[in-house]
Amino acid sequence: MILYLHGFRSSPESFKARMMADAMAGRRLSADWACPQLPASPREAMALAMGIATSRLEGCADPRSLTVIGSSLGGFYATWIAEQLGCKAVLLNPAVQAARDLATQVGEHHMYHSDAPFVFLPEYVDELAAIHAPRITLPDRYFLVAATGDEVLDWREMRDRYAGCRQRIVQGSDHGLSDFAEWMPEVLEFALGDKQVRPQ
Repeated sequence: MILYLHGFRSSPESFKARMMADAMAGRRLSADWACPQLPASPREAMALAMGIATSRLEGCADPRSLTVIGSSLGGFYATWIAEQLGCKAVLLNPAVQAARDLATQVGEHHMYHSDAPFVFLPEYVDELAAIHAPRITLPDRYFLVAATGDEVLDWREMRDRYAGCRQRIVQGSDHGLSDFAEWMPEVLEFALGDKQVRPQ
């Protein structure tokens, strides 16, 4: 099962989310895929994502049957969920200090894929600070994909935050991982294991 969490100002229409959705459909695993539109409020976003995650894990003996994949701010969220539930997480150029980084983004913005306006309120910075996981436990549950060419976040901070975890440091690329098609098979292998290959 995969829960995909998009980044700041993004949506389930992002190219990585759509690529993942298509890959899951091609494996006849659409029922094991979820990618919600996250509210601007981190508290509300976490309530929504945790609700989906816990419902997907209901009746499962192994929390690692769920992998939360998070891009940018979604990676920050994914880390919190993994620490709370014991599930796996894949971090795609994740925000490490989200409260610090998004404190500069208070104000009105537009969504990338719809141009719909939204406001990032000052209290949202406090909501981010409240869900910062102080440390990474059981690092084998994590897979970091970090691009050295990320123009928004510092890949070194990501590398250090997820020290001891599986890491794919991509030389060059960019914050959106425009070459994600090259790395998606490795992401799927980590997330799904043997389940990734299903007879057509």
